[in-house]
Parts: sequence; structure tokens; C-alpha cells
Amino acid sequence: MDPASAATPLDPDESRAFNRWLRKAALITGIGITPEERQRDNEDQKHRQCEKWKTELMNYSPSVVFMLKHLKLSGCPVPPSNIVCAPCDLTRSGGFHPAGAIILCQGHFGDKKHMEDTLTHELVHMYDHCKFNVDWNNLRHHACSEIRANSLSGDCRYVRELGRGFVAFSKQHQACVRRRAVLSVRANPNCPDEASAERAVNEVWESCFNDTRPFDQIY
Repeated sequence: MDPASAATPLDPDESRAFNRWLRKAALITGIGITPEERQRDNEDQKHRQCEKWKTELMNYSPSVVFMLKHLKLSGCPVPPSNIVCAPCDLTRSGGFHPAGAIILCQGHFGDKKHMEDTLTHELVHMYDHCKFNVDWNNLRHHACSEIRANSLSGDCRYVRELGRGFVAFSKQHQACVRRRAVLSVRANPNCPDEASAERAVNEVWESCFNDTRPFDQIY
């Protein structure tokens, strides 16, 4: 008998599992793969983690579920496909597009709580756009939404500010909201300088900081 013909056929599932193991070992050791393949695998891992956290937050986060509910009640439902995990530059962790999409910057979150704050922030922008017809080219409109998003999302809680290196024992929340709103408005292409950003924030501060809709109070 031919010894080759007597050998047990290799199970295709076992073969695929073995190849996956080989690839994983190659990615860990760097042997037999290109830098491009390693980079692609790294981005794939970030994307999977981002999608996992996104799904969990959309189902279980009190602030995210609350905002999704009120967006739907306002006639602007947000399906999961409209919240996209994608690579971004290092200057941001998320973004909102007036067409109705939110970008979560995969790999830019220290933990799921950070992503929760970011997603809530962008959902507040989406709510404002839906409910109040925000003109994002108008610096005062932009400033108002930034004040509300920073105040209501958890972006300015004490622990987050401590991690950024900002410590205050009096009106810490207000100082954070104002600083971050000015930074965002300054990045608006229609904003000529920092003084204009500060002026826009100051002009709408009182009414917008006190407007907690759809929350009853600052979350």
C-alpha cells in the first residue's frame, strides 16, 4: 500500500485554523509579513474594538440611549450605519456631519467611557441640527451647539479635565465648557481669529449653557 494514500486526509477546518494561527504568530513576531500588513492588521483590530464598544453603547449607555430616543422623537432617527468607526488624524476623537453621520475615531479612545462621552457629544450636535436648524457657518450657532455638547456629554467632568492637566476648584465645569467651545469655533473655516471665537461664545453663553434640552439637567 502506498503510505501517502493511507494518510488521514487533512480536515479543511483544521487547515484553516492552523493558517490563522500561523498568521497571528507572524503578526506578533513580525516574521514573514510586511509593515503594510502589520499596519492593516492594527487598523482592523482598532475597527473591531470600536464597533464592539459602539454597539454596547447604543444598547446600554444611559446617555447614548437617551439621545437616540430623543432624536427619533424629533424625527431624526439614527441607525447604527450612520455612526461610523474610521481612522482619523490625531487632533480629534469624533465628528458630526450635517448630512446625518457621526464619525468615531477608532484607536483614539482610552476606554469605553471616553467613547461614550464623545458619542454623546456628537449626538447633541445631531439633535441641535435636527431640532433647531443650526447654520454651522454662523459662528454664534456653532458656539451654542459646542457649549451644549461640551456641557451635556460628560466631556468636562472633573476626572477628564484632570487627565488633560486642567485643575480648578471653582467653576471647573464652566471653565472647561468655555475653553473647549472656543477651540472648536476657532477651527471653523469661517472664524477669522481666536478673538472672534471668544466673542461668539460669550454672546450666546448665558442662554446656551442654561439650555439642557433634551436632558432635564446637566448629565
